[in-house]
Amino acid sequence: MPSLPDFFDTPTAYRFYTNLTGLIKPGSPKVPLHVDETMFVTIGLGFAPCGAGQTECMGQALSASMNNVSFAFPTRMSLLEAQFKGAKGIYTSDFPNMPPVVFDYTNQSMNTDPAADSLSVTPKGTKVKKVKYGAVVEMVLQNTALLAIESHPMHLHGFDFFVLAQGFGNYNASTDVKNYNLVNPQVRNTIAVPTGGWSVIRFKANNPGMWFMHCHLDVHLSWGMAMAFEVENGPDAASTLPPPPPDFPTC
Repeated sequence: MPSLPDFFDTPTAYRFYTNLTGLIKPGSPKVPLHVDETMFVTIGLGFAPCGAGQTECMGQALSASMNNVSFAFPTRMSLLEAQFKGAKGIYTSDFPNMPPVVFDYTNQSMNTDPAADSLSVTPKGTKVKKVKYGAVVEMVLQNTALLAIESHPMHLHGFDFFVLAQGFGNYNASTDVKNYNLVNPQVRNTIAVPTGGWSVIRFKANNPGMWFMHCHLDVHLSWGMAMAFEVENGPDAASTLPPPPPDFPTC
């Protein structure tokens, strides 16, 4: 049997994973060079106050968030139905492009620093990011170490995206952009953001509707590590969200 890397050998796994490139074939999509929407999104674990009436929760419950917003699923109707009907009070289109506080994201000693307490509290919200049809979105996914540090497999529905770069530590916009692969990057719909690191993805929002983005670890999804993109209708029927079917079930 060959000698295989240790199960927790992150550097070797990262080196293999990031050396993969996309296949350049006739008709393959090319990386869009002009960016319309730039987002810097922190992902990580934290705490949330116990819900009213909970007797077994000792003050705080585990939570997860993106840009310090812990996603709350709507209860009256789906996001897509609310978008089509223009329903009010189901969600808000103010998912932030930046975290509320800039800090040393991957410093593991911060989880013992009392100053980090305010950063680890993650308020609930049903927030989406509204983008125009055809807009090019670039998103930096930055891991945090406020509570625990681990790799998060982030999945985007509705689109494939280009993986431009990945690295460890805190993303540096001045230096890390030089390492972007704009020629033959991986094309994926799920990216494992490195433990204590970051990933940069870019995609064209050419699919109207509500598209969920979330951690593929089910427990982190249930804790709130998610958001959604609200993509507006395009200029013609082919790029316009169709109505619900006549037999659309109601709850």
